[in-house]
Amino acid sequence: MDTIKGYFGAKPEVPEKPIALERTPSGTRKSVKELSPLANNVIGRCARILLVRPEDLQEQFDKEAPLSAKTKDKYARSILEYCCFRTLSISAQVEDHLSDVDFRRLTYDMMLAWEAPGSTNKNVSKVEQKDVQLEEAEKVAAALGADDDEEESALFYNDLMPMMAEVEQTVGLEAFTRIAPAVPAIADLVTVYPQWEALTNTTGARLPFQLYDKYLGELDKSIKLMKSQLTPEVKQVLHLESDEILVDTDGGSSGQTVIEHVGSSTYPGRFTVTNYAIYFEVAGILSYSDAKRFDLASDLKYEVKPEVTGPWGTKIFDKAIMFKSNEVQEPLVFEFPEITGHARRDYWIAIIREIVACHKFCRLYKLKGVGKSEALARAVLGIARLRALRETIKVLPTRADSLLTFCYGDNMPHGDQVMGALADTLRHHGDGKSGDTFLDHHEGNKVYSSTATASAASLDLDPTPHPTSEHQRDALSPVNEVMIGEETALEKTVLDSRENTKKVEKAEATVDSVKGDGIGRNVQILTELLKPIPEVLEEVQSILQWKNPTRTIAVATVVFLFIVFDLLSYIPTVLLLSAAVYIFYLRYLKKKEKIRSGEVLIPVPQGTSTVEALTALQQAVSQAEATIQGINIALLKIRALLLSNYPEASNQVAALLAAAALGLAVLPTRWLVFIVFVNTFTSGLQGQRESPSTFERRFNEWWYSIPVVPVRFLKPGEDVNVRKLD
Repeated sequence: MDTIKGYFGAKPEVPEKPIALERTPSGTRKSVKELSPLANNVIGRCARILLVRPEDLQEQFDKEAPLSAKTKDKYARSILEYCCFRTLSISAQVEDHLSDVDFRRLTYDMMLAWEAPGSTNKNVSKVEQKDVQLEEAEKVAAALGADDDEEESALFYNDLMPMMAEVEQTVGLEAFTRIAPAVPAIADLVTVYPQWEALTNTTGARLPFQLYDKYLGELDKSIKLMKSQLTPEVKQVLHLESDEILVDTDGGSSGQTVIEHVGSSTYPGRFTVTNYAIYFEVAGILSYSDAKRFDLASDLKYEVKPEVTGPWGTKIFDKAIMFKSNEVQEPLVFEFPEITGHARRDYWIAIIREIVACHKFCRLYKLKGVGKSEALARAVLGIARLRALRETIKVLPTRADSLLTFCYGDNMPHGDQVMGALADTLRHHGDGKSGDTFLDHHEGNKVYSSTATASAASLDLDPTPHPTSEHQRDALSPVNEVMIGEETALEKTVLDSRENTKKVEKAEATVDSVKGDGIGRNVQILTELLKPIPEVLEEVQSILQWKNPTRTIAVATVVFLFIVFDLLSYIPTVLLLSAAVYIFYLRYLKKKEKIRSGEVLIPVPQGTSTVEALTALQQAVSQAEATIQGINIALLKIRALLLSNYPEASNQVAALLAAAALGLAVLPTRWLVFIVFVNTFTSGLQGQRESPSTFERRFNEWWYSIPVVPVRFLKPGEDVNVRKLD
């Protein structure tokens, strides 16, 4: 099964005894003394799903786990992870698992238990207030399990859990990012941190069960919507390829319209995106016209960006997409009208860019077959999660692209390393291994969790059944390898990127804090920052003018030695080394508190009235205008010299350039430098400072005598043919 359609369409074959989140006998319950009551409860429920006893799970863990996972400080969390990940690797492949209320509660309780796994731990939420109740519930369930039927024990014990969960419990970041990615539909390891921030933005960075349950409900609806949209009629009308999956469609019977702009004409229609292409069908009176297909999978140098549209070619409404590639001659413009904002447009830009980025990722890392199918499955599930988050929080997240795996990989700090690690895991997965498996496989501290393709297949995005061969069911799936008590290579790169993201966000916060409002404040900041430059120039000028003869002689001696001993090539090295030493010198002064910490202090004149502030602003604008005018005049005079509008001056410039070229070719470089050196240090002597330089005076007279090239402003619609040289 080498195509993604096979994975999204195939239903895993269920064993004779259904593996679902049902209550099945697990023998007499025995708690693990190192674990908290909630963690013991979670392991008990995991044991029922795995069809083993809790003590058997502990025995397997003690036998297989390495010593590093069984230390006193790690044992509780490690055994909990071992049981949770083994359970999720099976549960995530149960058909329609997202709609199962028990599955939602179990995954949430796993996160709660992960935060406080040990018997001596205290949860950051209010779990500690109900510890006694949990312990009593354990005792009651154990007593019933010893005297009565074991099935009744399990039923009674699980019926207690809703009462236990009524405490104001919330899940934190670390627990969510550790447990949630084990279910590919719920979260992706690459985007789990931005997903957490978007999900808990209004809940104080803590996740209550009500919000988590609502998110999974919307995610279930999102995936079922994908399934319902891919009807046999749609397949026939769009002529979809065998491995093509419909991601989303807009402009049909939903009441919203999509408009294609071609020149000054507009065509409403239906807009569809699959995992390989864009389709647009122009709406007719009774039906749609034949669909136009625009490829997203080939190497065609795509450009997808916002566009402003309006009637008769005007630019009024910022609600459109501009799509451009080597396949189309003219850029395509599709408008997504809505009353306020442009979130609808932004959503479509994000998912189109994700499909393009996914195929680019597959080409870059040469992924084929099963590895490519896994990458496309991650992209499709990421789009489903984005839509679910939008419905959960009732607004499109500000940075929608950060919730999509491959878009975020292009933009996140160290994203190339993260994508490289992801490619290694997918390439490992693509070596003939299958993603459709109910096998509970584990090796030591490694647990192989469900893949995106297997999870998508269990959610039945394609109603067409596809048989799964026996060898595929029994194949190992190492693509979602989880290390108990440790991090995989992909997890380490994601955490490293996360740390760099924090640094970037911290730096951006400092940038936002110093952005001044208005021209006046920004001019003040710029003036204060540029103060060292005039001071340095003044110091250089004092040396050249012999105001302190001792310092001038010392500088001149050093420069002379550099010239005589032909050390000019080492000057850049000396300057760079001096700058490095200066940085450490400033750090030393900072530690000694002899200088400020770098804070820029800008004095504000006292008693400045509004009129005075406006006058100062007007003067600053006038100075800026004069500077711009001077630059324009200089450029126009240079243009006149190059075009020989003033032949005499142009001949002089050409002769000077030729003489300079001859001098550079004949004289050694150090002699030219020596001549400049002598002229520079002798120009500041007393005898030469009294009168202006004759050369400078003659140059100014010559420069001012050069006329500029005329400038003419064209009226709208006037023929532009001004680049032709007469």
